[in-house]
Amino acid sequence: MFATLSDRLADTFKNLRGKGRLSEADIDATAREIRIALLEADVALPVVKEFVGAVKERARGEEVSGALNPAQQIIKIVNEELVEILGGETRRLRYAKSGPTVIMLAGLQGAGKTTLAAKLALWLKDQGKSPVLVACDLQRPNAVKQLQVNGERAGVPVFAPEPGNAQGVEHGGDPVGVARASIEEAKRKLYDVVIVDTAGRLGVDAELMQQASDIRDAVQPDEVLFVVDAMIGQDAVVTAQAFLDGVGFDGVVLTKLDGDARGGAALSIASLTGRPVMFASNGEKLTDFDLFHPDRMASRILDMGDMLTLIEQAEKSFDSEQAMKAAAKLSGQGGEFTLDDFLEQMQQVRKLGSMSKIMGMLPGMGQFREQLENFDEREIDRIQAIIQSMTPAERANPKIIDGSRRARIAKGSGRMVSDVNQLVDRFFEARKMMMQMAKGGGMPGMPGMPGLPGAGKRGKQKAQPKKGKGAKRSGNPAKAAQEAAAAKERAAAAAANPFGNPDAEPVDYEAAAANLNLPKDFSKFLK
Repeated sequence: MFATLSDRLADTFKNLRGKGRLSEADIDATAREIRIALLEADVALPVVKEFVGAVKERARGEEVSGALNPAQQIIKIVNEELVEILGGETRRLRYAKSGPTVIMLAGLQGAGKTTLAAKLALWLKDQGKSPVLVACDLQRPNAVKQLQVNGERAGVPVFAPEPGNAQGVEHGGDPVGVARASIEEAKRKLYDVVIVDTAGRLGVDAELMQQASDIRDAVQPDEVLFVVDAMIGQDAVVTAQAFLDGVGFDGVVLTKLDGDARGGAALSIASLTGRPVMFASNGEKLTDFDLFHPDRMASRILDMGDMLTLIEQAEKSFDSEQAMKAAAKLSGQGGEFTLDDFLEQMQQVRKLGSMSKIMGMLPGMGQFREQLENFDEREIDRIQAIIQSMTPAERANPKIIDGSRRARIAKGSGRMVSDVNQLVDRFFEARKMMMQMAKGGGMPGMPGMPGLPGAGKRGKQKAQPKKGKGAKRSGNPAKAAQEAAAAKERAAAAAANPFGNPDAEPVDYEAAAANLNLPKDFSKFLK
């Protein structure tokens, strides 16, 4: 979504590296590049002016002029200002103190409200809530049916007493009556969240705006969420302002963040309307939905990654017991890490979503965007086919896979022998690296990491003089004679008692052996 903006900002910051101090000309040039980057990303002009002005003002302050690394300080300032225009902090849902919490969705037709209603319901269900979906979109053909299908996929009940406009059948329903009846239904069946899906508008339609206002007055929602397509550009701000004036809303939900648009709407709506972005939808699956975190989105835009979201997704998707078993094996405490374990871990990673999306959350991956976009997700299927074409013995011990076995595995998986060879070689390399990391050996090839060939070498240290033989003698002849005599005595004591204290009396080993009551024949071994 923010690829254009991210690339332009990265190029801008690259020009600042290596500068020990920023001049007025450097600050002006940087501000100009940031302004161009934001305008190209379809950010509204008032937001651009405010953003660039704040960055220039802070860049001229002491925090940059006295900094060791001005480029990093500029990045820090831009990051903080991005967080600010995106809403400042994460805004969470407000739940009703008594009775069901009512959430009303509003927005233009085609923004994805109906699908988003099911995504929100599934998200609330995972939070331990008991939601119900309400079909109040009786205008669009088959909108009620679509909500019922999505509700079934999410495992959430749908309240739909009116069929709405079925395909080819005109039906004039009462959306306000349906919304009012849904509250009683929720109280009767003990649903604690009611999600009202309203009709979309092709534009700022006065009649439909009035209908949305009537639904709002009928159900008195705790939250009114404005659903906006993140790809509609600067028109999103105009529409949002019209809805704010006509209906009013408490928060914004951005859909289609996985698209290839420039994403200026996300940077504009929160700043101009004063309403925070609360949720974001970034995919077609019902699980591609979560809270919107301004700080994490700013971090992604600046190509600093989003490790917190990645960790949260891993915690939800990974089987902790399997992960502990794999970790034990890698640390050498639970047996050998096999291809079966490798396949299990790969399947767990796949639950997080597409590999390109996962890799995109890592810091610095913006420079590999083209490779990530061209990544073939079917590669994981091919690896799985190769591993599952092996016998249990081969998966447990890949070292026994010889030439004939590789040919059989390749034939069984529909792949080339070279693919099997590559997988086995990569498995051994990956296992070696993971075992080294599990034992605290560090990443292979990283300078300064202990336990690696050619890495972590210490600098040459000045040789310290050894004590005892070969030690430097005093230049005073009398003192040197005393040291020589003392050394001679120590040598004699050590010869008499090589294993004990040099000052102790010599030990009679034959007498000591006699006191041990050893067998008669054993004495010959003591001579």
